[in-house]
Order: sequence, then C-alpha cells, then structure tokens
Amino acid sequence: MGVGDVSKRILLGRKLRSSQLGETLLPKRIALPVFASDALSSVAYAPDEVFIMLSLAGASAYVWSWKIGIAVALVMAAVVASYRQTVHAYPSGGGDYEVATVNLGATAGQTVASALLVDYVLTVAVSISSGAQYAASAIAPLSGHEANFATLMVLLLMAINLRGIRESGTLFAIPTYAFMVAILGMCAIGLSELAAGTLPQVESAAYDIEAAPGYGDAMTTVALMFLLARAFSSGCAALTGVEAISNGVPAFRKPKSTNAATTLLLLGAIAITMMLSIINLADQMGLKYVDPNDLDRLTIDGKPVPADYDQHAVIAQMARAIFHDFPVGFYFVVTVTGIILVLAANTAFNGFPVLGSILARDGYAPRALGSRGDRLAYSNGIVFLAVMAIILIQAFNAETTRLIQLYIVGVFVSFNLSQLGMIRHWTRHLRTETDPAERRRMFRSRIINTIGLTFTAVVLVIVLLTKFMAGAWITILAMIVFFIIMRGIHRHYDNVNLELAADEEDKVLPTRVHAVVLVSRLHKPTLRALAFAKATRPNVLEGVYVSTDPEATQRLMQEWDDRNLGVPLKVLHSPYRELVRPIVDYAMEIKKANPRGVVAVYIPEYVVGRWWEQLLHNQTALRLKGRLLFAPGVMVTSVPYQLRSSQLVREREERLGSWTRPTEYRLGNVPERDGTDRQTPR
Repeated sequence: MGVGDVSKRILLGRKLRSSQLGETLLPKRIALPVFASDALSSVAYAPDEVFIMLSLAGASAYVWSWKIGIAVALVMAAVVASYRQTVHAYPSGGGDYEVATVNLGATAGQTVASALLVDYVLTVAVSISSGAQYAASAIAPLSGHEANFATLMVLLLMAINLRGIRESGTLFAIPTYAFMVAILGMCAIGLSELAAGTLPQVESAAYDIEAAPGYGDAMTTVALMFLLARAFSSGCAALTGVEAISNGVPAFRKPKSTNAATTLLLLGAIAITMMLSIINLADQMGLKYVDPNDLDRLTIDGKPVPADYDQHAVIAQMARAIFHDFPVGFYFVVTVTGIILVLAANTAFNGFPVLGSILARDGYAPRALGSRGDRLAYSNGIVFLAVMAIILIQAFNAETTRLIQLYIVGVFVSFNLSQLGMIRHWTRHLRTETDPAERRRMFRSRIINTIGLTFTAVVLVIVLLTKFMAGAWITILAMIVFFIIMRGIHRHYDNVNLELAADEEDKVLPTRVHAVVLVSRLHKPTLRALAFAKATRPNVLEGVYVSTDPEATQRLMQEWDDRNLGVPLKVLHSPYRELVRPIVDYAMEIKKANPRGVVAVYIPEYVVGRWWEQLLHNQTALRLKGRLLFAPGVMVTSVPYQLRSSQLVREREERLGSWTRPTEYRLGNVPERDGTDRQTPR
C-alpha cells in the first residue's frame, strides 16, 4: 500500500466488500435528514424570494404573502401525495426517470433525466450559495468571499459523501434535526407572542419600500397578476428535493416502499408547517425585504438606507427579534440554518449518483458513473456533481437571487412527466385488474396523480412565463445539451455493440502470425522480448531496427551476428530520423501482403518507479502503441523489464502495507505460513 493509498484510507475509510451493501441501508430516522434536507432547507430561501418579488410593488403587496404561501403549500401537498404513489409502484429507485421511460417512452425518460441532472446541480449551487450568504452575515471576514467559501463547502460535502451514504446520513442527522427544532421552536414562540399581542418587530420594520418602475399604485390588474405569478413561482422553490426520496428508495431498509412513503409524508408536513409559519410571522413582524441588488429602494424617512447597510436574511431578522433577550437562541437559529443550507446539497449528492448509475446501466451515460467506489458509493457521479456545482457557483458568484432564476424549471418538467406517466401506469393496470379492492386503490391513486399533474402543469406554465427571460432559458438550454449528449452516448454504445457482436466469420483463425520484435539495442529487455515472442510460436519471427545512424546500425548488426540468436534482423532505414512511421508502415505492408494474417508487434519497455523517470523513458513506445492501436490486424504486446527503481518502490509499498497487517489479521484474510488461506468464522 503506497502513500496515496494510505491517504485515501484515512480520508475515506477502509474498503467495503460488495456483500456489505446491506449494511449501508438507512432507517427512517437517518433517511429523513439524508433525503429531506433539501426540501426542509428551502424554507430558508423560498420565503425570501416571495418577499423580494412582492417588494417590486412596495410593502403594500405583502398582504398577498400568506395567500401565496397557502398556494405553494397546496401544490406541495399534492406533489407529496403523488410521489407516495410513485414509491409504492416503482420501488427500484428509478423515480421520475423510470416512470417516464416505462409509461411514456425512451424520449420522455431522457427528457426527465436531463431535467433532473440539471436540477441536482442547481440544488447544490443554490443551497451552498445560500448557506454562504448566511455565513457571511454572521462572520464578517467572509463578506465578499462567498463564492470561495461555497466552493470549499462543496469539496467538503464531496469528501464526506465519498465515505458512503450511511456515514454521511449519520453525520447530517444531528444538524438537520437541530434545524427542525430551531425553526419550529422559533415559530412556536412567535405565534404564541402573536396571540398574546407581544410579537416584536424585525429590524427592517421601520423602513419603507419604494415600488420599482412600472409597479406601485399605477400598476394594472394584469401587471399585478403577473407579479403574483412571479412570487408564486419563486415560492415553489420550496418543492425542490421532494422527488429525491422516490429516486432513493433502494437506500431505505425493508420494507423499502413503506419507509420511503412515511418519510415523504413527514417531509411534506414539516416543510409546509415551517414555510407557512415563517411567511405569516415575517409579515406580522413588519418585514421589509428587497433584492440585494436594489437596496436603494429601501428607505427610511424618505431617504435611502446607508450604502453600508447589511440586509439580513428573513429568518435571521425574525430570530434576532424573537430572541432579543436571548442571544443564544438567535445564534443557534442562524448557525443551524446556515449549516442546513450547506447540508441540503447532500440530497443532490445522494440522488445524482444513483440516477447517473441508472443512466449508465441503460447506456445513456458513461459506464464509469455506474461503478461503485471503495465505500460502495457511486464515486464518479459524486465527483462530477461537485465539479459542475463549483463551476456554477463561481460563474454566478454564489448569488442566490441570480441562481434561483435558473431553479425549479427542471424539477417541474420531471414532476409533470412523472405524474403523466403514473396516470398511464394506473390506467394500464386497471385494464387487467379484477379484484374490487385493488381497483378502488388504483382509482384513488390515479385521481391523486391527476390532481398532482394539474397543479404541477399550472406551476410549470407560470414558471416558464415568469422566469424565462430572467434566466430560466439557461436551464432549458442546459437540459437540451444534456439530452443531446445522452442520445449521442446511447447511439455510440449501440454502434459499438453492433460492431462487437460475434458472427460466423469470427470462428476463422488467422492463416499465419508474423511476429515483429522492436530492437533499439541488444540488451536484456530486447532479449526478454525475443524469448517471449519465440515462446508464442509465430509463423514468422524477426527483429526490426530503425536505422538513423549508420555507425550505430553497423555495431548492432555485428553484435546480432556475434550472438547468433537464430532470428533475422530487419533494418528499416529512416533518412528523416523518424522512428514511429517506418515501423507502422512496415507492419501495414506485412498485413497488406497477407490480409488474413496477423502482425504481432512486441515492444520492450522499461518499468521505472519514480515519476520523473517516466519523463526519461518510454515516450517512443507510448507514441508507437498509440499509432498501432488504430492499425487493423496488428496486435501490440508490451514486454516489461523492471528496473531497480521499480523494485525499490515495490519494497517500500510492502513495508507500508505492513501497517495494516493487524487489521488484515482481524479480518481473517492473512495466508498461513503453509500457503493456505485462513478465514476466521464470523
């Protein structure tokens, strides 16, 4: 085990066997924070976006905030009820992608997959960016460095998830539950003070909001409806993450579907309660909240706020007011909110790799995304998601308000196609089902999915109308790009499978094998390659040397004759001192002379142990192999010769490997001295 392997074990933990996959499954108490943290954390920024949109018409438009909150809550309830049907009908973990593919066809499935992939990336970018904003409001030195801080948080989440889903879930459970206690506790205290008439005002209550140009008292009814639609579409960001549970059913303990449906119900109830409580309390506490880029519309006594005014997030303002005599409560709420916003991205880190593995299995994504890492997590998918999210964070400077415009388009596309697919699913099964009780259950499920489709279709239309020019077009473009890439990957794999399919001609053996051993000097690597080539018993065997220096060529030919190797030496003259092209041309001439034959090229190679030695050796061999791989009918074989430095590296690795020997003994994987393997009973 090398230094790199030791470092990997320290960071990720010891490897897990494939048979240990069952040990990574999650109980409901851990699954809730793992899969629901995204939807729960949305209450930290969805209300902010509702108030920002309404502020365009001035503070008077805040009277609509609670009605918009109820509308969002109704949509969330419909979506949660719909996905409870999905987890029972499709417990394999394909979620929206599987539902759309099975019931609506491959094109619909690819559309859903592209939408979900984009949404998962945006989930990480939005959640981490929002958490960075909260951290900057609490820690002054972070102000102005939110993007870099967010990037570090993404890398930290990536490292944690590479350790495995169970480890990340256990680690995230405490802050997620702390967030629930903090928000629900703050709202409970605020509602009790509201009932007693002692509810305090937030810090921005003394300010006023000037309407944006085109809004205000002169605003038409159509403009008001459009404004309310924009606020509603922004508030629907609270629905993101609901679909993650349907994609993560395989990660639950048995009974998987029942546990996933129960977790989904808990998620919906908690998220709706939090969101409605925050929106109503914030309005009652006199909140004035505008776009951070339009702070000049926030005034006091008719004058704009100072240039250095720091507008705190909605939850931060509420916590400061409610816990004005208890600063510990304020810091607790702000801290756990910032943490949950960072951890909310963990929902995507669990959903994206699973979806990527399913797409890889179906041939729509690189097969590397379907491979589990040392800790049984889909490591390549985790790393790819982190890289894409970091690019977005840096491109938009971790500004949540800018990123939120790209959000929820993809998730509502998948919502709609998934609900339509479920309606088709129940309709198809009703044609063959005869049991009355089962038919009644299917009818009820179809009605629930129909209601969900109606709600999500309305939201999707509103989102497209209100957010398209504000940035949603970028999301749609990204979905199209992912769709085209997936189609191209699938086409490539199909073409490869067709080319690789065995037929009757593959039974025909080559008529002859013409073996060529490349010679640079007559030394140990060359002699080993000649010996190996002889052992394969080719029809023709010869050494091939490229001559660029007459004197060196003469010396080699003399030494070759002196050793009497019994193998002819072919000298290829290269007047332009090229080494690769003469060999390739010679191999192709042999193949052309005997089309049914095979040319076997043996390349002696040095094996070195130090990285800098790689730069000093094997460059010609590497280029030659790269050229010969594209030559039909030419087989390339590397014959390694280990130099002293490679032996030193191997000895060092053996010494380092002894560090883990006690663990190996505990696991019962160490061979006995007589050479037999001893397996400790478990």
